[in-house]
Amino acid sequence: MSSSDAPAAAAPAPSQSSARRKRTFGVYIGRFEPPHAAHLLVMLEALKSVQKLIVVIGSARAARNPKNPFTAEERQEVITAMLLEAGIARARLLFVHVRDYYYNEALWLSEVQRGVQHFTRGSTDVALIGHVKDESSYYLRSFPAWEFIPSHVVSPLSATDVRRAYFEGHLDDVRGMVPPAVHAFLERFHAAPEYAELRAEYDHLREYRAAWADAPFPPVFVTADAVVTRSGHVLLVRRGGMPGRGRLAMPGGFLEPAETLLDCAVRKTHEETGLGAGVDLRAAVRGNAVFDYPERSLRGRTVTHAFNFDLGIGQLPLLQGGSDAAEALWLPLGDAMAHPELFFEDHHAIIEHFLMRG
Repeated sequence: MSSSDAPAAAAPAPSQSSARRKRTFGVYIGRFEPPHAAHLLVMLEALKSVQKLIVVIGSARAARNPKNPFTAEERQEVITAMLLEAGIARARLLFVHVRDYYYNEALWLSEVQRGVQHFTRGSTDVALIGHVKDESSYYLRSFPAWEFIPSHVVSPLSATDVRRAYFEGHLDDVRGMVPPAVHAFLERFHAAPEYAELRAEYDHLREYRAAWADAPFPPVFVTADAVVTRSGHVLLVRRGGMPGRGRLAMPGGFLEPAETLLDCAVRKTHEETGLGAGVDLRAAVRGNAVFDYPERSLRGRTVTHAFNFDLGIGQLPLLQGGSDAAEALWLPLGDAMAHPELFFEDHHAIIEHFLMRG
């Protein structure tokens, strides 16, 4: 599950019961990458109906990229700043950070519920704030125990528009889209090395997508990846180029016309990690699965077929980064699973999938 960047929009009028009194808690779910003026209006409207607002910040603990440029901690800080600037007492604000679970909706729902219950402590006086705009808002129907309070904020703004202006250098346009506290944060971040790297990645992705703009149909790319484990470690590469430079990833890559998916996964593993020729990966296949979350890659629609290779126990084979990998390494599984923020795209979720099946 990944929260939508959809703009705020009109909603049906609240029922008589929902307009009668203040609820104890309100829950507002979003990614806020970054928070903008419409987000602020929705929160201010919600705070007229609830005593405390629990802001659920999605896409937490994810690696920075042009779609998720800011950490959950940064977003919490700037949301707090913009609401304090608007005269809201800090004591009325509570925050929950939730990871994206692209392939396990139940885990996402559980994490939201658990985070909210940490504050509500058994209270049933909880309202969900939002607007059922389209199918991207389906998650608003996933919490039937919470009363739904629709928002009446009408705005064409979306965080996608803010990010586009920000990374294309239109800072004057950004100023008109976000509250002053958010603009001050974005100006500070603009001078940070993280911005320069994100801007370079944004430009790379824009050029990549432009190269396919004249295709008769939107392209669908096919890749194969390898989840290779041995003695409680997983085989990873550190990406040497864009996109995702410096991020950890499974070895893998694009399917060539004359090879099978398994052949592709094996070839890319040897090319990118230098895993010895004496290692028979084909004999070590323990499973495979397709990962096709439509927005899993910012390069465009990319479907990957991942293969799980279990090399058993024993000494870890020597490695040498090659091809487009800056480094190849064996990482302890505990370290890999504990740090989703280190991984490229949905690679952490794919590794997690095979480990949970085991």
